[in-house]
Amino acid sequence: MKTYAQDGSHVIRLTLNGQPRSGACESRTLLSDFLRDTLGATGTHVGCEHGVCGACTVQIDGVAGRACLTLAVQVDERSVDTVEGLCGLEDDFSDLQEAFHRNHALQCGFCTAGILMSCADYLRRRPDPTEQEVRDMLSGHLCRCTGYTNIVRAVLETAAARRAATAPATTGE
Repeated sequence: MKTYAQDGSHVIRLTLNGQPRSGACESRTLLSDFLRDTLGATGTHVGCEHGVCGACTVQIDGVAGRACLTLAVQVDERSVDTVEGLCGLEDDFSDLQEAFHRNHALQCGFCTAGILMSCADYLRRRPDPTEQEVRDMLSGHLCRCTGYTNIVRAVLETAAARRAATAPATTGE
């Protein structure tokens, strides 16, 4: 059931990075603006505001999506994860963020948050991607600084490490 504030704005209740949050906004407020301006989740960057660059990518109910193409009212009673949610409870970097750091997979960092959110979703669905599959996934993001090579390397490294961590131990007989 929709809730309205006294001024007629919508009250949005959502789970943001695992925590219940709420805020009021107008019907036309974009999710990117709601996250940044109302909830203070400033890791979500706004680039092109047309869904082309991917800088605003977040996860809505676990699926990567563009926050600049989503209205805040569309996420009422849903779960939204931003780059701030990739860190562990002790604010440690995730394995994916560590791989980005190790592989110098960012330069200015503006696009990095959105790329990380897409990569996290992608690796959850495709734990064993090929280099070409990672490049195809990244084609939805514009990055002017890195040339993508180090990003691809970081994603493949993360995938390999995750597979190795879940592989059954072999006994040396």
